[in-house]
Formats: sequence, structure tokens, C-alpha cells
Amino acid sequence: MEAVILTAHQPTYLPWLGLFDKIAQADEFCLFDVCPMEDSGFENRNKILTQNGEQWLTIPVRRSREVPLSEIRIANEHPWARKHWRSIELAYSKAPFWERYSPELKPFYENIEYEKLATIDHALLLWLMGVLGLKRPIYVASQIPGLAGKKSDLVLSMCKALGASEYIFGTHGQDYAYLEAFEAAGIGVRFQAYEHPTYPQLKPGFTSHMSVIDLIMNVGPDSLQVLTGGAK
Repeated sequence: MEAVILTAHQPTYLPWLGLFDKIAQADEFCLFDVCPMEDSGFENRNKILTQNGEQWLTIPVRRSREVPLSEIRIANEHPWARKHWRSIELAYSKAPFWERYSPELKPFYENIEYEKLATIDHALLLWLMGVLGLKRPIYVASQIPGLAGKKSDLVLSMCKALGASEYIFGTHGQDYAYLEAFEAAGIGVRFQAYEHPTYPQLKPGFTSHMSVIDLIMNVGPDSLQVLTGGAK
């Protein structure tokens, strides 16, 4: 059987660079939308860099601890999309690659009304991976039959279902990964240790841990090479 390196992450709004580095290290990626929404996570929010500093962009949602991320609904009675686009435009309209990428990004905020958070997160992820030139098969956990368990056991169930030979956890996976169970299943484990790169930004100095659109608008076609530290 061919070795398959798998990684996964919950749906994230305009993700940071580290997620794409983790995807680049793997052969396949799974959108892990079967877990609950975190209280202070990035499923519905992320940061961009403006001339005044960091700015959060947050999609309003109807939170519930009783449903998985795949079922979290957007509170579309609030005009969040128009506000987000205006903020993005003000932040990056003078960036070197604004004219190249903004026409493709804008329709996510003006032409389509998304009902579920995971849907827009998934759509934006696909677009961002395309811009980066990062090609990987993507699975959606809620569409995989038979997944069971919680936390580490649920991840292991996904790995077995997708035939993974190795799984890449994020850094915080060390807090909950049950390594003995993976070893017993014959599935290797490693943990991402991401070193954030620096790159040119419109604002003097450097501010890390922004949404990947900050990198894309400033660096353009070299973005994948920058975020992976030169790895292909």
C-alpha cells in the first residue's frame, strides 16, 4: 500500500500561513468539520494588517455547543460581508498584488450569500490554495462515514478511514494526541513546528500571524515559497 501523509484542520476563516505550511507537508488534507466550534478559535475570524495595526475580521455566527462545525450557521442579518470587503480594500488596495488578486477575492463578499460557516471557509480555502499553487486532494470529515470518538480518537478514526500511514498534528496536538493508539494502528505521527517567515508589508516593521491574504497581496506568486521557507 502506498504511504499517505495526511493532515487536517477545522474550517478556518482566511487562515494564517502555518495552515498552508502544514498542508504543503502532507499528501492529502481533510477539512475537520466534525468537532465543536472553539470559544476563541479562528473558525470565523482572522486578522489583517492595516496602517493602524492589526484588525480582526469576524463573521457573526449562531453559536451552539451542541452541533459540529459543519452545522454552524452564519448570522447573515448582519452586513458583515460588505464590512469585511471594505476593510480588506482599505488595508491592501496599495499592495503590489492587489490588482492581480482582488477581482477574484471580491465575489466571495458580494455575489454569494453563504448560510453555513464551513461552506465559506472551505470555498476560500480552495481559492487560497489555488492562488498559492498548492495542489492537494481535500476531504471533508463530515462526509466520511463511520467516524467515531473524540479528540485524538476521532483523528485516528479519520486516519484509518482515509488510509493514512502518517499524520501531521499541529503544535497543540501534543496536548491531546494519544500516541500509543496511533502506534498500535501502525500510523506514524509528527507535530508541526512552524517558524514564521518575514516578508515585505505595507506597514513599517513586521507583524506576524496575519491572514495569508496579507502575504499574498504583498508577495504574490512567491507566497508559497516564502511561507514554507523555500520548501516545494
